[in-house]
Amino acid sequence: MSASVLFDAPGPKARARYRLVGILGGLLVLAFLVFALFQLGSKGNLTYDKWAMFLGLEVNDIDANVWIDYLLPGLLNTLKAAAISIVLAGIFGFLFGIGRMSQITVIRVFCGVVVEFFRSVPVLVMMLGAFYFYSFNNIFVADVNPLAAVVTGLTLYNGSVVAELLRSGVGSLPKGQSEAGLAIGLTRGQTLRAIQLPQAVTAMLPALVGQLVVVLKDTALGQIITYNELLTNYQRIGSTWGNIVPAMIVIAAMYIVINYALTSLAAYVERRLRQRGRVTIGAGGGAVPLVVAGDVELSEFEVGGEDLDIDLDPGEADSRR
Repeated sequence: MSASVLFDAPGPKARARYRLVGILGGLLVLAFLVFALFQLGSKGNLTYDKWAMFLGLEVNDIDANVWIDYLLPGLLNTLKAAAISIVLAGIFGFLFGIGRMSQITVIRVFCGVVVEFFRSVPVLVMMLGAFYFYSFNNIFVADVNPLAAVVTGLTLYNGSVVAELLRSGVGSLPKGQSEAGLAIGLTRGQTLRAIQLPQAVTAMLPALVGQLVVVLKDTALGQIITYNELLTNYQRIGSTWGNIVPAMIVIAAMYIVINYALTSLAAYVERRLRQRGRVTIGAGGGAVPLVVAGDVELSEFEVGGEDLDIDLDPGEADSRR
């Protein structure tokens, strides 16, 4: 029988209490849903005219399609802003995360100041600042300014968070990982690239994907600077059909589905990485180091002009020291 290190396995009475708490919790959730539906019905939000347009039906002779004219364009703009921001934030976070671990003091301090500054500034403030800066200086055309401002704010904030996640992930690894690399003749840079970074990225994967969900949700702040994203369209739908609450419910469901898909994808990738037990990356000169969970296997890694074939296990390394 397996049990947690901190807690004993629950006995019959404890399991009965857990079941009782689960049943009571389910009843409370059900009661809340019934109450919410009752309130929506009393306000007329469950009538045919409020929901028929989401099924593609014509309501009140309005010549417009809620999906083609409102929801899908808004969803496309949301995904576009999120995709661009994720790519740029990943590049920003990788570069400044590596910079924060640099052995050069000037680079390390500069990257630390940049990361801490943008982590401290609210995303909306950065979006507003970027929007007015781009507008007053005519850097982009007027139609692109809102998108550019949204991407700028999301990139700077989330890139700083990714940089800190990367730094903390490397810092959380056992010192033996870096010591093993240095012991076989790798430089600190080679040790970071070949041994520490692959393990840190794998360990931080849930937090990194959680940050992707934050990027997607924060695109909704773009409505403040007139960016035509998904959330902006609930007001337009409400003004066209007079169904603001149903529109908000549908849009919220769309956000939930997308975020759940991202989370499920992250869980799948993490599970595959853990099952495989290793991450393969390329290092300079065509070398391919293999990082295997707790041990490091370097296949034909070139050090000091010589080809090495080394399989180093932490237990063996500890016994040799």
